[in-house]
This record gives sequence, structure tokens and C-alpha cells, in this order.
Amino acid sequence: AIVPKANYTVQLEPMDSNAAPFMITQPEFMRRMKEMSATGGGGMFGMGNFPDMYNLVVNANHPLISKILAETDATKQSQLAKQAADLALLSQGLLKGEELTKFVKRSVEMIN
Repeated sequence: AIVPKANYTVQLEPMDSNAAPFMITQPEFMRRMKEMSATGGGGMFGMGNFPDMYNLVVNANHPLISKILAETDATKQSQLAKQAADLALLSQGLLKGEELTKFVKRSVEMIN
């Protein structure tokens, strides 16, 4: 899996081709409810128990997305998509533990 399916929705957006190929966002409503719950407000909603929800936004105009879609080798296609998604996770501080270790190893292999 490119990202954990349970906590992510995927959106395609035609953004500027210079913008990132993948971006991670968090729905504003969920973020605010979790913050309120964490600070003691909004306790009746029980949002603190909900898992974090994120949007994986795919920039349909980025050249890397075209390259991923055009790739005929399924392994390489998956590797490119995973690398780009991990970069988005890393930029938000969401890539940790074993997944971060795998990302670093894969990055080194790609530049060798």
C-alpha cells in the first residue's frame, strides 16, 4: 500500500505543475475537534478517541504523476509512487519508525 488506507482519502486535483506531486492535508473539522478535545473542550464529542484522518492530494498536473502513470514496469511504478507519497508524509512529520527506515534505504538505492 502506498499509504495506510484506513486513515487516508485520496483526492486528485489539477494544481500548478510546480507544486508538489503529493501533499498530505488534514480535514480542518477533524483537526479542530481533536485539538478541542485535547485541551479539555468539546469532551462530549469524544473526538480524542478518533484516529487522525488525512487527505492524500495528488497533483494531477505534476510531471512525476504522468511519469508514474506511464511506467510499464509495475514494480518501478509502485516504487515511484511510494517514494513520492513517503516524501509527502515526511514533509508533515508523519513518516516514522520502520517506514522511515525503509524510505531512507530506498532513497539510497535509487541514487546509487
